[in-house]
Amino acid sequence: MPEVHFTIRWPDGEEERCYSPSTAIKRYVAPGETYPLGEFLTRARDGLNAASERVAAKYGFACTSAMAELAHIEARAKPFLGREGASVACLAVDE
Repeated sequence: MPEVHFTIRWPDGEEERCYSPSTAIKRYVAPGETYPLGEFLTRARDGLNAASERVAAKYGFACTSAMAELAHIEARAKPFLGREGASVACLAVDE
């Protein structure tokens, strides 16, 4: 199962490389797209859960790395919640 890294830019301008255990994330985030923060969190949550489910279907257990990445993304987003106009840009998606 090919892992995928996706690079995002947070509302404060910081760029971060994130991990997904499968290409399922590509259905949820796309390079060149900018998402309002709430929408990005929903997409990250849905995409990383889908990726973890693909791992579970293949290997019989969920991917703890995907869940750790999601927890990190959600924690990193907290300071921006409620900030009007806060958005996250997806800069790249690499296999």
